[in-house]
Amino acid sequence: MATFNISYLSKPNSSLPIFSNFSSQNTPSFSSYSIPKPSFLFPSITLRPNSRTRTRHVSIVVSAVKKLSETDPLTVPLEPVEISGSFPKESGVYAVYDSNGVLQFVGISRNIAASVLSHKNTVPQLCSSVKVGVVDEPDRTALTESWKSWMEEHIAATGKVPPGNEPGNSTWVRQPPKKKTDLRLTPGRHVQLTLPLEDLIDRLVKENKVVAFIKGSRSAPQCGFSQRVVAMLESEGVDYESVDVLDEEYNYGLRETLKNYSNWPTFPQIFVKGELVGGCDILTSMYEKGELANLFKS
Repeated sequence: MATFNISYLSKPNSSLPIFSNFSSQNTPSFSSYSIPKPSFLFPSITLRPNSRTRTRHVSIVVSAVKKLSETDPLTVPLEPVEISGSFPKESGVYAVYDSNGVLQFVGISRNIAASVLSHKNTVPQLCSSVKVGVVDEPDRTALTESWKSWMEEHIAATGKVPPGNEPGNSTWVRQPPKKKTDLRLTPGRHVQLTLPLEDLIDRLVKENKVVAFIKGSRSAPQCGFSQRVVAMLESEGVDYESVDVLDEEYNYGLRETLKNYSNWPTFPQIFVKGELVGGCDILTSMYEKGELANLFKS
């Protein structure tokens, strides 16, 4: 009998300082800094046969998830816009099959429909049907155990890991962007500005494709809404700039000035190509509908 090892891979938790400035004479420069942050959400998990170790019996507790072989596949619609209504938006485990019925990838997701849509957009030729197992109480342990049970069942039946789950395969799992630093809007609270703060905001959002004004840093958001926005942007692999509206030393007066500039009373605020998209509620709605990726591709 084959045995299996599960290894947890961690990412570096710090990034190099990055500096950005506007190319305008006598204009305050935008400097930035980085703050170490522990890895977010689920670790990368590798499941592989190991003939050198002794057989072990693993006790698996999975909530309301059938065996992989007992789960009926759902056909992925040809039109991506139909995926949201064809798959559940709940958390769980899912298995993707190609047009020949060959299992390509087993994953876990906080929003299965959004994950299927992402795969359909990136690898349409490998995403023909999907088996879904919704987890009733989707904490980290339950989701990981569900994933393990399907992986172990497939390996026991075929003797191999699905291609998308092999070590080093990046076809199915989007690699997170390199951690960037938060921008500082001014050189310091007591430094006299040569341009009004509103003009600095206007230039910032128009010279960068995506800008997120959040509470706290991207490495350590200071409110739940900002944390969720950062998680969604990074899960979509978005290259974005972030500005801490709570930084009273280098972004003094930013909160009130930005409210007037955008005519939007709350934070976070996300701008794309100089236009305000909205806050956490709007981004969450677009994410759940699978529309967020298209917003940043345009």
